[in-house]
Amino acid sequence: MSQITISSLYLLAAVALTISRLPRFEHLSRPGFLVAFVFALVGVVLHGQHLFELILPGDGLNLSIGSAASMIGLELALLAMFASIEPTLRGMSAGMLLLSAVTAILMSASADSHVGIAMAWQVRAHILIAMLSYGLLTVGAIVAVFALVQERRLHSARITPVNQLFAPLETTERLLIAVAATGFAGLTLAIASGLSFVNDLLEQNLAHKFAFSLLAWVIFGILLAGRFFAGWRGKRAIKLYLWGFATLCLAYFGSRVILQEIFGKSWA
Repeated sequence: MSQITISSLYLLAAVALTISRLPRFEHLSRPGFLVAFVFALVGVVLHGQHLFELILPGDGLNLSIGSAASMIGLELALLAMFASIEPTLRGMSAGMLLLSAVTAILMSASADSHVGIAMAWQVRAHILIAMLSYGLLTVGAIVAVFALVQERRLHSARITPVNQLFAPLETTERLLIAVAATGFAGLTLAIASGLSFVNDLLEQNLAHKFAFSLLAWVIFGILLAGRFFAGWRGKRAIKLYLWGFATLCLAYFGSRVILQEIFGKSWA
């Protein structure tokens, strides 16, 4: 029931944000934002309390695919809530909250999972840093999709009231690069901290995760270098970001599915 409540709060917040950006409801812009902010805030508090009780049982860590996705959704909701303070970002924030609503439901998929395995605090810190980085880069993926859709609408001269849901394209691209740079820094820290205590990648069933994470790190590094030294922008930057994000998804979700569902091995 709590998952449904959290998801409903996020959905209501997304609807209120969307209404606040449409020209025909301009008189409801401020009230709509305030209502959305309250709904999102209550949803984030409930989501965080329920989720962290699930994934941090005592000295252990219990991260199923559902709880990991839901953790990213919590971060999305938190960032969407604060991003919505800027009016031009409220349409994008509504999209983030819609994704958060879906991931909140996924917590139920973790309810019957095994009890978290006890582990050193360094290992727990590494995993949480990695999840934080994935969350930031997930935000960037949503920004990239928004930018791609907006660019196509502008090139096709489709200027309609729906465009009010989007921030200016230049602003969206700057936000994308900022998120990419922050996520890249977090991913660097996650990879470095992981190597500090992983003695044998193959023995611990981490080779797939490390390989895909490193490949994603290289792609994001190329994107940032191209942006800062060659001025890459538009479709080139957006698509390169999405390729990096897809590779990062394979690093966690893909290798986890392969190990647990196909080979029957554990991977934390």
